[in-house]
Amino acid sequence: MTQKIANIVLLVNDYDEAIEFYTKSLGFTLIEDTVMSETKRWVIVSPPGATESRLLLAKAKNDAQKIRVGDQTGQRVFLFLHTDDFWRDYKKMTENKVRFVREPSEETYGTVAVFEDLYGNLWDLVEPKEAGINE
Repeated sequence: MTQKIANIVLLVNDYDEAIEFYTKSLGFTLIEDTVMSETKRWVIVSPPGATESRLLLAKAKNDAQKIRVGDQTGQRVFLFLHTDDFWRDYKKMTENKVRFVREPSEETYGTVAVFEDLYGNLWDLVEPKEAGINE
């Protein structure tokens, strides 16, 4: 048997502002943007070079969802963005005004810094030290 997680849902306030942030500030690729109804779109973005890692940007539609935009994990790091060149991506992200809330540090597992997305969800930008660790 083979299984995989196909998409991770990320609640957003607005489709277009989320697409702008993920494609312009983080350099993600817009995989799909399909209108499903007057109020719903199927929007998928993916990090550059990723073949299976995808985010489904879902517009919050009720109060329970709206209060979770930007805090889907209770202020814990939500997602881990691995890179093959930490300093290249860190520099590009800071130039694109991505807000880092924890400065870069060298850890046993690699180089890491914590940043916020446009809504406040926390992410780790990580360049692992050894292939296969935390992949």
